[in-house]
Amino acid sequence: MSSADFSRNPDNFCYRHPDRQSFVLCQRCLRTICPECQTPGAVGVICPECMGEQRKSATPAQKKAARRAHLQPVAMRDSRPLATYAIIGITGVFFLLQQIPGFGRIVENALLFWAPLLYPNLSGTFEPWRLVTAALLHSGFWHVGLNMLALWMIGRSLEPLLGRSRFLTLYVLSVIGGSVGVALLSFGTPVIGASGGIFGLFGALLVIGRHIGANIRGIAIIIVINFALPFVFALVGAITTGSFAGALDAIRISWQAHLGGFVAGAAVGFIYARTRAVRQRGLQIGLLVGFTIAILALLLVPAFLYR
Repeated sequence: MSSADFSRNPDNFCYRHPDRQSFVLCQRCLRTICPECQTPGAVGVICPECMGEQRKSATPAQKKAARRAHLQPVAMRDSRPLATYAIIGITGVFFLLQQIPGFGRIVENALLFWAPLLYPNLSGTFEPWRLVTAALLHSGFWHVGLNMLALWMIGRSLEPLLGRSRFLTLYVLSVIGGSVGVALLSFGTPVIGASGGIFGLFGALLVIGRHIGANIRGIAIIIVINFALPFVFALVGAITTGSFAGALDAIRISWQAHLGGFVAGAAVGFIYARTRAVRQRGLQIGLLVGFTIAILALLLVPAFLYR
């Protein structure tokens, strides 16, 4: 199906605001609704028309209970990208911990990702949390600043589109994918940073944007530029040092994490795009669990190579 076909498909847009794309459906009528039109229900959300019908069909006892409930102050539904803000806040806290003399080194040693620490036969220890916790650490102000800026710019658009839980799942699986990419392609290199998660969001945004018929040319250009930067820097360094591989190592940018995160994020984005209906929720969860098992199973490859 072409991009034009997707853009003409009203199921990809809020039925009350045809210019707003959304992946969220009303649990009763299954029509697409944007965050402004969503009212939280017992399961999922309800559109304004279904909510009006529900109120009309309520019994006198239900109406009385509703009136009593409305006497209590009720907070307005918060549509801000809170998961994005939470990730940025937690990452910022860990960056500040890294700045504490002495203690910062302890934090880094406990949380950075180094693939041999996943294999007891190689290191004498098994520390799987490092697949995720490396995303909490950064090498400097510019490193954390640029990563969190990218996260904020993507998250404020992608999180309302997917919902908080799905966005958080996407980010975590992308981080894991980045770590797996390092384990497969640069086994002995210790890494830190949230770049795998950021590139995973890029990958998901590219796939979902293509699915709903959005103009993804700008996103694709940004992704290509970010992928190419480490190699451009390495090429410039190779001109002066005479060694491309040495220059690539010297710039300290883990393209392996970028690639692993991007592939994982694109795969999760594809799952979301193909299982957006309420009736497919169980299938979506099953596919996400299966994908998680699949990427973790890839860690068996280094176990055979370095035993």
